[in-house]
Amino acid sequence: MLIKFILTKIKLMRKNVKKKPTVAIGMSGGVDSSVAAAILKKQGYQVIGFFLHFWNEEIKGECRDNLCCSLEAQEDARSVAQKLDIPFYTLNLKAPFKEKIVDDFLAQYESGQTPNPCVRCNSLIKFGDFWQKAKALGADYLATGHYAKIKKTKIDDKIIYRLFVSKDGKKDQTYFLHSLNQKQLSKIIFPIGAMEKNEVRKLAEKLELPTAQKRESQEVCFAHNGVSEFLSRHIKLKQGSVVDNCTGKILGKHFGSQLFTIGQRKGLGLAGGPWFVVGFDNEKNEVLVSTNEKDLQKNEFLVKNVNWLSGFPKEQKSIKCCVRYHGELIGCLIKKSGKFYLVKLKKPARAVTPGQFAVFYKNSECLGGGVIV
Repeated sequence: MLIKFILTKIKLMRKNVKKKPTVAIGMSGGVDSSVAAAILKKQGYQVIGFFLHFWNEEIKGECRDNLCCSLEAQEDARSVAQKLDIPFYTLNLKAPFKEKIVDDFLAQYESGQTPNPCVRCNSLIKFGDFWQKAKALGADYLATGHYAKIKKTKIDDKIIYRLFVSKDGKKDQTYFLHSLNQKQLSKIIFPIGAMEKNEVRKLAEKLELPTAQKRESQEVCFAHNGVSEFLSRHIKLKQGSVVDNCTGKILGKHFGSQLFTIGQRKGLGLAGGPWFVVGFDNEKNEVLVSTNEKDLQKNEFLVKNVNWLSGFPKEQKSIKCCVRYHGELIGCLIKKSGKFYLVKLKKPARAVTPGQFAVFYKNSECLGGGVIV
């Protein structure tokens, strides 16, 4: 019944203004998506707001709201939609989110990797399942409040959609969007990609949007009290040794190697430091540490499952690599090596972490990226 109602609503909207495309926008209840919706409406699009419900964890019979889709966030998004006078609906994506994001997150940690769930969420959920549902309901395009830019170019009579860094470099989110494909990019609009955060807030205030001064969350959305606490409840942890990487001496005990990550300094409880986590011996269930930060540096590594947004770069003169969100961009050379790519950095990178993503850039263009092996 709800789907029929939405389809009828969309048809009526299209009858009124036939030439204007319909854009479904994901509204999180934050200032960025709120302003993005306002800009789309001002540009003349037929805008429909959608609030996405992701998986919620139940602890002792109590359901914890996912930080991305709490009741408070939903009401904030609804208030903005009412202010802008656009239709507003909610979509239940709990099952695919649990299967594709949460379950994979736990499996990766169990195997000794340190995953980045936001990358998978963007390609599989927000621009995957959400887009399929929005398209089925009559949407022509999908929009979000991401800080990124898409440019349409023609190369050898072929239309290519390219991903570029946003105007606000500090808020740029191309790192999390590098795994999108050409089909997805051709249907995406990023209304605030050419704006800085302070401009977004000023516009929200000018439009008197309820979310103008709302703070944003930086945590993994389904891990309320941190990743370590979440992992402790969902995977089997085994006690092991903390070992000096140089001497092989046992320095202490750990209660689950999955609770540590490469480069970690805090929470080790070791004397005579500072100590840094530099690696793991999964067979012996050992966490390897060192007081020498050079042990954290790598000049080369392999990446797998690489997604090139518009093809493998033939010219590598200006290519740079980023091994973590907002990490340093380091010049590199990339060479195919079987089913992997070998990345050779022009200077060492700190704490290159298996399971995280290496993302490649050329000037302000995001070329794609893959999983660090």
